[in-house]
Amino acid sequence: MKELKDLQIGESLEDVTLSPVSRLDLIKYAGASGDYNPIHTIDEEAEKAGLPGIIAHGMWTMGNLAKLFTPYYEEGFIEDYTIRFKGMVFLNDVITLNAILDDNKEEKMKFKVNATNQDGNEVIKGNVVLCKV
Repeated sequence: MKELKDLQIGESLEDVTLSPVSRLDLIKYAGASGDYNPIHTIDEEAEKAGLPGIIAHGMWTMGNLAKLFTPYYEEGFIEDYTIRFKGMVFLNDVITLNAILDDNKEEKMKFKVNATNQDGNEVIKGNVVLCKV
C-alpha cells in the first residue's frame, strides 16, 4: 500500500469491495442511524412503494466510502465529503469503492470517489477532501 505522500494525481487508492449487502446490515444501520423507513428492511413495504425489493440506505453506502481512507488515518482526515446518489443498492449487491487523486495541495488532497455494483453500475459518486496531518 502506497503512502498518501507518494500518490500521484490520477492514481487510485486501493479499491475496497464490500461483502454482499445483507438484510442484517440494513437492520443494524437502521438502528444506528435512526432511519427506520421500512423500504430498507421489509420486502412488502418496499414493493408497496414501487420498488423491486428492499434497498440500502443511501447513507449506508456513503458511509462505507470512508473505508477507502481508513488505512491512512495517521496521514490525514476527511475534511469535506460531497456525494451524488446515482442508483439504488439492493440486497446481495456487491459494492466496490474507488478513490482517484484529483488534486494534491500542500495541506489537502482532493479525491474523486465512487461506488459501483457488481454489474459496473455507478450507485454514488462525489468528492472527498482529505486534510493532511
